[in-house]
Amino acid sequence: MSSVPPKPSSARRPSGRAGAAAGTAFGESIIRLEALQKTYVLGEENIVRALDGVDLTIHAGSFVAIMGPSGSGKSTMLNILGCLDRPTAGRYFLGTEDVSRMSDDALSEVRGRRIGFIFQSYNLIAQLTVLENIQVPLFYRGQDIKTSRDRCVELAKLVGLGDRLTHRPSQLSGGQQQRVAIARSLVNDPLMILADEPTGNLDSKTGTEVLELISRLNQDGKTIVLVTHDDKVAERAQRVVRMKDGRIDRDEQRAPNATAAPAR
Repeated sequence: MSSVPPKPSSARRPSGRAGAAAGTAFGESIIRLEALQKTYVLGEENIVRALDGVDLTIHAGSFVAIMGPSGSGKSTMLNILGCLDRPTAGRYFLGTEDVSRMSDDALSEVRGRRIGFIFQSYNLIAQLTVLENIQVPLFYRGQDIKTSRDRCVELAKLVGLGDRLTHRPSQLSGGQQQRVAIARSLVNDPLMILADEPTGNLDSKTGTEVLELISRLNQDGKTIVLVTHDDKVAERAQRVVRMKDGRIDRDEQRAPNATAAPAR
């Protein structure tokens, strides 16, 4: 795969930190969790507290990595942050909306309007071209695909795939498929981008290129929440939230791209 494309001109870049998120100024709260709990009842006497009273605030323009071993609660956190699930107790504010008790239909609308997803396995539709895969979120929101074509082409160029618009996923490398997924995550100008192990299926060189692209999006004002088990991936973040037994074990603040703090 070719190296990371040069940083796009201002005509193609997101609107910068002044427009860190749609309707939210840089530095304002994007995510606020208050005493968040998620419990599962697996029998009369077997209650699993996947999240056990989590308080967390993430601000617009941040790059936050969420880490933890298996069973720490990070996957449950991912599902709730992505409006794929609801907490058992506590409150979750996404922007100014309390989404903690929304119906399934309301959560679906919020997901499509306010969250961009990047998955480990790309989740592209095999029968669709690069351009069509980028357009998928617009289709589900009932938007006119034709009038949005120019924007989708610009997003393809932004991730270095302007010459691959008619290619299908099987004709792309893993890194190129993840670039399509990144472009797709941007198409609705979301409040935040939620990345779940975005380099998990990539070799180290390609993974670095994808992380550099994600870092550029953050530098241009996008809020990134990245879930990973890899300390080297988390080094890109300005903040690392480490989960353990359903709680926040450590909350590490540091300069962007700094080496992660050593384990205690």
